[in-house]
Order: sequence, then structure tokens, then C-alpha cells
Amino acid sequence: MTDPIADFLTRIRNAANARHKVVDVPASRMKENLAAILKDQGFITDFQRVDEGPQGTIRVALRYVNGSPSMLGMQRVSRPGLRRYAGAGELPRVKNGLGIAIISTSQGLMTDKEARTRKVGGEVLCYIW
Repeated sequence: MTDPIADFLTRIRNAANARHKVVDVPASRMKENLAAILKDQGFITDFQRVDEGPQGTIRVALRYVNGSPSMLGMQRVSRPGLRRYAGAGELPRVKNGLGIAIISTSQGLMTDKEARTRKVGGEVLCYIW
């Protein structure tokens, strides 16, 4: 797998479109941090790490509002073939502030709003709305 973050987002997107309650993804620290941000922002209900196999898995409980997924869309921005970086003053706004951009900074993963308040830039991983 060349892009584990894109795989994480695709698994969640496919499970939400198929109306699954939970989805399992291979575990890593980056994916755990992504899931924590998604939980804090209200896009998923919960997640937990299950230590089975050599790598372990992350079990993500998806959130639905009136039968439709709470995540209407997600887009991978920076990818292994083309990295996208943004300074503190040029962080993107997703859907005029209705969505979030997840930024990988020197202080860890955070949303675009949090990165703006801390005045740090970094790699723009994905947009979620």
C-alpha cells in the first residue's frame, strides 16, 4: 500500500455508503490521530484500537444523521506523488468553514482552525465536510 491515509479515507467512505455501523482499518499512529480528530469534530461516533495480528486494527464506529452519513465528502489533498504544504497564513477553508482540513504540523495532527489559532502551517492531508 503506497498511501495508507487514502486507504483509511476510502474504507470509511465505502463503509458509510454501504451503511455499515463499524469499519476495521489497519492500525497506525497517524490513523489513530486522524480518527481522534474525526471523533472530536463529530464525524464518527467512536473508535478503538484492537490488538490482533502483527499490526492491529482500528475499529471505527460510523455516525449517521437521519439515515445519512455525517461525512458528506472527503478528499485526499497531499499524496505521496505530490505533497501539498501551506503556511500559517494560507491554510485552506473547506466549504466556507463548514468542513475541516486536517493538517500535519510539527506539533502533531490538527484541524485548520486549530492550526490558525496556533499560527503553524504544515502538510495539508485531507478535506472533510
